[in-house]
Amino acid sequence: MSFNNIWRRPKAAALAMVMALGLGGLAVEGAEHLGIINPPASLHFAPADEPVSHNTFAPVVKRVLPAVVNISSTKMLKTSFQGSDDPMDNPLFRQFFGDNGGGGRQFRVPRQQQQKEQGLGSGVIVSPEGYILTNNHVVDGATDVRVTLSDRREFKARVVGTDPKTDVAVVKIDANNLTPIVIGDSGRIQVGDYVLAVGDPFGVGKTVTMGIVSATGRGGLGIEDYEDFIQTDASINPGNSGGALVNDRGELIGINTAILAHGSEGNQGIGFAIPVSVARRVMDQIIKNGKVTRAYLGVMAQEVTPAIAKAFNEPEVRGALVGDVTPDSPASRAGIQKGDIILGLNGQPVDSAAQLRMNVSLMQPGSSVNVKVLRNGAAKDFNVHLEELPVETAKANGPDNSPQESMQGIQVENVNARDARQLGIPANTPGVVVTGIDPNSAAADSGLQEGDVIMEVNRKPVNNAQEFEHAVRNSKDQALLLVNRQGQTMYITV
Repeated sequence: MSFNNIWRRPKAAALAMVMALGLGGLAVEGAEHLGIINPPASLHFAPADEPVSHNTFAPVVKRVLPAVVNISSTKMLKTSFQGSDDPMDNPLFRQFFGDNGGGGRQFRVPRQQQQKEQGLGSGVIVSPEGYILTNNHVVDGATDVRVTLSDRREFKARVVGTDPKTDVAVVKIDANNLTPIVIGDSGRIQVGDYVLAVGDPFGVGKTVTMGIVSATGRGGLGIEDYEDFIQTDASINPGNSGGALVNDRGELIGINTAILAHGSEGNQGIGFAIPVSVARRVMDQIIKNGKVTRAYLGVMAQEVTPAIAKAFNEPEVRGALVGDVTPDSPASRAGIQKGDIILGLNGQPVDSAAQLRMNVSLMQPGSSVNVKVLRNGAAKDFNVHLEELPVETAKANGPDNSPQESMQGIQVENVNARDARQLGIPANTPGVVVTGIDPNSAAADSGLQEGDVIMEVNRKPVNNAQEFEHAVRNSKDQALLLVNRQGQTMYITV
């Protein structure tokens, strides 16, 4: 539907709506008798001094609006660029940063070597000194950033720093008489709480929408490297990116970041916001150190699925499964092993691999953490001295978990020295290499690939094809495989 169709109201439709009201039983013979000029005595009007209903968010919105700003950015792109690697081609970002209208209007000015691209987003004033929280993708690569306040003052902004791994950015303006937002506690929110989303959707102007917290701790979406999103059904549309998600007291609890649109450019009732607890820690490091440093545990964590829990004889689906331990890492030195299920950090429960990854990343390098694990049905505690996350480790992504299916369609051979060199694994790696797999099999659906080296079946080592076949025959409805894929191990249930 076009904007013209949205705003057009035929006269016939308007008249029908007035007729449907009945006007208190008034006989209407023509438009001149509708009481537009001289209302009849049968119409009743509220007294001018009648108290306003308290069933409203108006006072909350009045406090929040001055803290939410419009951010416009300009970046220069090479005209020879084909767009295949352009971050703006990512549909999750285009939902906010825009193309042709929407909250991210773009105007491309061709030049000999470069073209100008402009976009719109939102931000939140968090301090009277002029610090503003927004999204990294709002200002990423920008050569000029400008902030417009609710009172229409405009300022050139300086990008203090960005953190692409959480999509958080901090910009600063030199301005007086600012109204910063009140920072809330995103850790206290509950599913079902009222929330308001504030931003500039589709460029129509400052807009407030209402909804509830649909979920907390959303991760594994592939939007950012570190995910712990608040999910809400408050309408979030292109242009809301970097705007505020506030509770019913007007306290900032999140920075609106992404929506799930399934091909549509508009709201589908599934939006995501970065918790303010995460955004604030990132902001504090950016302001203090000019960069973000993260702690490092040294494990490759997987989600514990029902199939994984069953394979480990665990009655509950909880924690994060250690699929691999980096050699000479804090975890390996503390004694954590692959196959351990991490249940808690410093007495706080760990519910997922994404939560473990996020919580560790927010800790200080050099600090110590108590890690509670489940090993062969027994709980163990380890004191781990965390280190700073190496740059090359930051790009590691956890493997996909596979559904519970029966084993079939796998061809394996013993690993020889040539296989080991080609696969990038040590020559003495035990196991069998997958040389063929039926693409329609349950094993392929589970994520097993040609070139994977199967080291264990149901927690028991396999050193050759004969041992593998014997282990498979003894498996019942599923098999738990420890797989080495290009030097990194993970668990797969088939």
